[in-house]
Amino acid sequence: MPQYTYVVKSSDGQTVEGTMEAAHEGDVVNELRGRGFLIVEVKKKGGSAHKQVKSRKKVALDDVVMFTRQMATMIDAGLPLLQALSAMIEQMDNLNFKSIIEDVADDVEAGATLSEAMTKHPKAFDQLYCSMIKVGEASGMFAEILGKVATYLEEAAKLRRKVKSAMVYPSVVSGMALVITLFLLMKIVPVFKEIFEGFGSQLPMPTQVIVAISDVIRAYFLLVVLMIVSVIVSCKMYYKTENGRMFFDKLQFKLPVFGDIFKKSALSRFTKTLGTLISSGVPMVQSMEIVETVAGNATIEYAIRGATKKIIAGEGVSGPLADAKIFPPLVVRMIDVGERTGKLDVMLQKISDFYDDQVNNSVSALTSLIEPLLIGFLGIVVGGIVVCMFLPIFKLSEAVN
Repeated sequence: MPQYTYVVKSSDGQTVEGTMEAAHEGDVVNELRGRGFLIVEVKKKGGSAHKQVKSRKKVALDDVVMFTRQMATMIDAGLPLLQALSAMIEQMDNLNFKSIIEDVADDVEAGATLSEAMTKHPKAFDQLYCSMIKVGEASGMFAEILGKVATYLEEAAKLRRKVKSAMVYPSVVSGMALVITLFLLMKIVPVFKEIFEGFGSQLPMPTQVIVAISDVIRAYFLLVVLMIVSVIVSCKMYYKTENGRMFFDKLQFKLPVFGDIFKKSALSRFTKTLGTLISSGVPMVQSMEIVETVAGNATIEYAIRGATKKIIAGEGVSGPLADAKIFPPLVVRMIDVGERTGKLDVMLQKISDFYDDQVNNSVSALTSLIEPLLIGFLGIVVGGIVVCMFLPIFKLSEAVN
């Protein structure tokens, strides 16, 4: 029989290498999985490797939502798993995601479970996704759990779109104001400056200020751009550090108007994720650890990490969350009620729905309020420059009269 070399991970994280005789590569994979190992590589001597593959590009959330919902529908209708995966491959338009599903289908056909196959592609299926799939496989409620995952992802995608919509309009208008202002200062103001120099009289102070700003920007434009780029790059590099991420994520919650929306959406994501995991049968400690990885904000992650340690030590959920000082009293009280009544998942879902409504109302109010404010800001900036440029002409007209 042919010999195969393998590299696997044990349950305690140790790397194990060895060789094994088997008729087929799938037999080696099944044998190693039966021993509780996580497959890293299996290779026939002189042949190609069966490796853990990681996708290079992150898959869009909307694509994962569509895939999950359609898989849930097909599995619930009684279609075998491999046939459902094959059907998804045939209709998948995203080539990157299609190749991932093909790899997943190949691993499942070779004997892996769906959760094991998906774990190899963290940019498409995160820890939360794989953990819930694993629970569904173990509990025999695979179709139901897959439906819960689809519902969770749909609600998460909807919330993300709402928060983004609150940011897009002011960003676009602010960008337009910046471009128009730079155009006026670099192209229009210099023309007026040449005209004013022929007047032979002192310009009004507002006009002098605008002209001076125009001269500085024209003379040091590349330097200013280089400084702005340097600041942005430095901030991104600092954000990649633990202290930097904590600083900027704390600052995010303190922003005027937008900070409240960011915090409410983070709380909604936390409660929705934790509630979904608990209702799916994932143990509390494991649920908290998973929620920490998908919290999306370093401040929330730090609070969850501290609460998890206290839960492991034997405390409840509401007490450690209250000690973190980041979760509002409403959240802590409702979680406490959920613990006392044995309906924690229901209470968490109610909290999530409450904050979803809060985000909806905040975004709607912000959209209706910010439009006139931004238009007024744009009018003041552009109109101010125009008025400053025409002040000398008005002064000249008065002198002629």
